[in-house]
Amino acid sequence: MKRITVVLADDHTIVREGFRKLLELEGDMEVLGEAPDGRQAVALVAKLKPDVVLMDVAMPLLNGLEATRQVIKANPAAKVIILSAYKDDAYVQNAIEAGVSGFLLKQSSSHEVCRAIRDVVQGKKFFTAAIAVRQERLRPTPGGRAGRAQGKVATLTSREMEVLQLIAEGKANKETAAVLGIGMKTVEKHREHLMEKLDIHDTAGLTRYAISAGIIESSVQVTII
Repeated sequence: MKRITVVLADDHTIVREGFRKLLELEGDMEVLGEAPDGRQAVALVAKLKPDVVLMDVAMPLLNGLEATRQVIKANPAAKVIILSAYKDDAYVQNAIEAGVSGFLLKQSSSHEVCRAIRDVVQGKKFFTAAIAVRQERLRPTPGGRAGRAQGKVATLTSREMEVLQLIAEGKANKETAAVLGIGMKTVEKHREHLMEKLDIHDTAGLTRYAISAGIIESSVQVTII
């Protein structure tokens, strides 16, 4: 019997270790590798081609939602399950639009995590119960329209999301350019577009927005420049 292969992406070592031990107890699952940030997750999935990626959202350098977009674009067969402490409608909608196959809250039980992995491999979608109920409420009704929960994050391009995260993490334009492999002027242009689209005109405001949107954690040490 072929095992379900999994890559774990979470910036907390103890969390990855916990998931690895949990999945190793399952006879039909195998953890191929671990990534501590979104960029390494994208590279690892491209290299190992797992069946499933358990993806944290608030990770350094590249958050889980943007990493999900890049993973699925490069590896359409990969199934991504988001792990998050956030469950508001707009946030879940952004994850769905990123292409996730499942969405679990971090307080989910081990049984629920394993069930989600098996379900998405079979082509099903899996949302933790509280989220599934809310998603049902947002579906269109006969003769009506769905209540759409849409956050401003979804209006940003992939590159703008990357720049926003690096700004929020306290990276100067020069550092951001180096991380992304682009020019300083390009970074400055993306920064201008971000401020225009979000109607936020200072770095502190962008940082607060990134925290509220779950792009970075409030506990991340950032430098306001």
